[in-house]
Amino acid sequence: PKACSSWTFGRMRRQAGRGGQRAGLASGIATFEDVRRLGMRLPEVTEGTFYGTAALKVRGKGFCRMWSEREYNRDAVHDTEVLVVFCEPEAKDALLESFPEVLFSTPHYEGYGAMLIRLANVDLDDLAEWLEDSYRRRAPAALLRRLEARPLRGD
Repeated sequence: PKACSSWTFGRMRRQAGRGGQRAGLASGIATFEDVRRLGMRLPEVTEGTFYGTAALKVRGKGFCRMWSEREYNRDAVHDTEVLVVFCEPEAKDALLESFPEVLFSTPHYEGYGAMLIRLANVDLDDLAEWLEDSYRRRAPAALLRRLEARPLRGD
């Protein structure tokens, strides 16, 4: 599979070139339905729960999930729905710095390869890429080979 960090930094350049525009959202706010639609394009994805919240899984392993009410209250976030995704730990700080209006972390996730996405601020192109990256971190090698065999990005 291609290295996460190389296309992560390519994404940062593309975002800068768009001037922060949020592509692909008619309503202006992404929802779990958008997450589900984008995630289901990946091989063998199922919908379920992970830590008690709506989630997408690959062969039973969660690769993204919505925050629970307890987490919103714990971290005093009340202005957006939040999606948890896995990321390359070495790229996390650069991603958080490059997308401060969209990506964030909390002390609970410090030192861990996971980041939080403000669904109210994300565009669908970036959301699709971060979902695929998270999927790649959890999927078995056979599914990653299937993923490489067919491009899935785009509407």
